[in-house]
Amino acid sequence: MVGGGKGAFIGVVHRMAAQLDGECELVCGAFSSTPDKSKESGQELYLPSERVYGAYEEMFNREKELPEGERMDFVTIVTPNNAHFPVAKMALESGFPVMSEKPMTYSLAEAKELKKIVDETGLLFGLTHNYTGYPLVKEAREMVRTGKLGKIRKIVVEYPQGWLATKLEDTGQKQAAWRSDPKRAGIANCMGDIGIHAENLCEYITGLHITEVCADLTTFVEGRSLDDDGNVLLHFKNGAKGVLHASQISVGEENALSIRVYGVKGGLVWHQQDPNTLIAKWNDRPDEIIRAGGSYLSAPALQNTRLPMGHPEAFVEAFANLYRNYILTLKSILDGVEPDPANLDFPSVEEGIRGMAFIETVVESSASDIKWTRFKSF
Repeated sequence: MVGGGKGAFIGVVHRMAAQLDGECELVCGAFSSTPDKSKESGQELYLPSERVYGAYEEMFNREKELPEGERMDFVTIVTPNNAHFPVAKMALESGFPVMSEKPMTYSLAEAKELKKIVDETGLLFGLTHNYTGYPLVKEAREMVRTGKLGKIRKIVVEYPQGWLATKLEDTGQKQAAWRSDPKRAGIANCMGDIGIHAENLCEYITGLHITEVCADLTTFVEGRSLDDDGNVLLHFKNGAKGVLHASQISVGEENALSIRVYGVKGGLVWHQQDPNTLIAKWNDRPDEIIRAGGSYLSAPALQNTRLPMGHPEAFVEAFANLYRNYILTLKSILDGVEPDPANLDFPSVEEGIRGMAFIETVVESSASDIKWTRFKSF
């Protein structure tokens, strides 16, 4: 692991998720850009001192010299955005597959360069758009894929939060500080942090790519350098229209990611804060309430379900589904056998590039007087 040391929220989640199914264990790390903090974090995680490194460069150089079977098999990147590319680049060039936090890089240019490196090395790359790991998100995707909703016409996706309604970054709160800092976060805060999740979720469920956007980004909190609210109209490749709303100043909201998809035949509604329920809507019959764990679910949904109906699975388990699929795919590669296609269901470099293209297109659109901005090509 690179990053994720003392005081980091998401590193803990990654460690729990990666180890939930007993398919891997944490063996080494460079947990902070400050060597002493990295060592302290490693000690708290009960790692041997010789496998806790003061910098990621040291870790890659030392680990690749260890015999196969002793060195790490892959690296997880849980740093602020500006470090994603250099860490991933060195990991891949050192021979280590990568699982990375989103957004994939600091810029679209870096994302394109990273794809070249992934292609050249042939190593496995995964990206933790974790909301795609929920069983009922996979059920929603399967409903669209098998034509149950008919041709998709309308997509409404939103992700409101309220935690940055004040200038929290001035209080020393670590998560707020780096997300609102252009040097570490990039050109967007709200859109780069949660808007990108909304973009990824609607493309994952529908299989449709965004082709144009009309965006309006706002920084409501005085003195903040990056956006904290955004509203985006969307055009999709098949002619469908959409609305994407992301906000970090919506007072009282937690992580209220939700999506509505409407086709010619039916619709569906899913809320992240009630992740074990999916509602299917029809004009000619009552709504259907679809629950996680039900034997009637599709194979992709059941494969990513651990517990019987009525036993809730949520955020960590969704993360763990991505890790399990990634790890089982990597194990197949290491064993020289063809990966099970069902295990290839995790976001990769292509989704990472689309995420970065979304951020840059939305920022460009918001600054422009032109109504529609073409989605950046790659």
